[in-house]
Amino acid sequence: MKKILINIGTRSKEAFAQSINTNKKDKILGDYLKMIRKNKHLILKENKKDVDRAIRIKLRDNLINRLILNEKKILGIINSIKKIIKLKDPVHNVIEKWKRPNGLVFSKISIPIGVIGVIYESRPNVTSDVASLCFKSGNPVILKGGSEAFYSNKILSNLFRKALKINKVNQNFVQFIDIKNRKVVDFLLTKMTNFIDVIIPRGGRNLVKKVQNISKIPTIGHLEGVCHSYVDKDADPKIATKILINAKLRNTAICGATETILLNERIIKKFGAHILKILEEKGCQIIGDNKIRKIYKGKIKKASIKDWSKEYLSATVSVKSVKNLQEAISHINKYGTMHTDCIITKNKKTAKKFLMGVKSSIAMHNTSTQFADGGEFGFGGEVGISTNVLPPRGPVGLGQLISYKYQVTSNGKIRK
Repeated sequence: MKKILINIGTRSKEAFAQSINTNKKDKILGDYLKMIRKNKHLILKENKKDVDRAIRIKLRDNLINRLILNEKKILGIINSIKKIIKLKDPVHNVIEKWKRPNGLVFSKISIPIGVIGVIYESRPNVTSDVASLCFKSGNPVILKGGSEAFYSNKILSNLFRKALKINKVNQNFVQFIDIKNRKVVDFLLTKMTNFIDVIIPRGGRNLVKKVQNISKIPTIGHLEGVCHSYVDKDADPKIATKILINAKLRNTAICGATETILLNERIIKKFGAHILKILEEKGCQIIGDNKIRKIYKGKIKKASIKDWSKEYLSATVSVKSVKNLQEAISHINKYGTMHTDCIITKNKKTAKKFLMGVKSSIAMHNTSTQFADGGEFGFGGEVGISTNVLPPRGPVGLGQLISYKYQVTSNGKIRK
């Protein structure tokens, strides 16, 4: 195993040395999406192997939902690649340029990061999205998908390697680790510092926490998506209703789903309870604090302190009453995960205070938290959402998978 992984790392570094122009990158990505379209039935066949096994070993429903590919999801993969092709190449661009009084000219130039290792679970579309984003940004990628999506990930990565091969580009820009051994991840995180420049984990809390705790390589990612939607005293009832239904129930399995609703106590009786009733009628389990439970007459469970920091990833939502904006902000900053948090209000001053007050990497006003997605940001896709304090933050798309260097020129200046 160790020898195989070292060889993978060595080949990635060799691939990184090859320079590829934008036209060639886009040609390869175009060939890749054509191969996905042409081999659609084979992809679905391989995916069925993974899904059948997941059902057999009784994988959680939300993980199976993430795992399943169908015609619609494959079309989504193709459309994501199309968007990446249309985006500007993010490397070798002048970010800033200035001239000092002494005649020195400084240029800040975007460059690739290097070899990126991605460790992920369940979602096969991560394979195609990450490979495409890393490739266009000039970064070789080493993919370590979860065993639950083994066959799906393998065929999607192999098709990318074929697209590279027919265009006479080093296939090792994209490598998939097909070793089913739990020790692989430990080795990648602790013994591959000479080969991998950044690690990006995508998956459940246990995976991400493990990566962040033991990795000797810098990481980009988020532990959990405990997202909040705060309904202010000046919220429009119709807007609040449609946002909360969408933010919670459109797709409960994504990290941008709202997990906690904060209701200003002045609107609970007016229309807050009515919104909870609609959510319950749509199959959502309501967990509330004492004040919510006294007012809401539907089926509701008592919330414990653990519920305020829980990522349900299901049709379950915790609901808390708050006295004012500041209490909402304080609650979010205490129990949230700096992922995505929203305020629903007609008051622009209140909205501005909220947007500046929460520590979230994505702060929203009158917008469903389900928009916490690189594709929705116009990034073409994402390798994940970063809640790191240091950049990149939020959706990590094409333009975030870069570093930079400074170029300094003059006509022979020396420092006195």
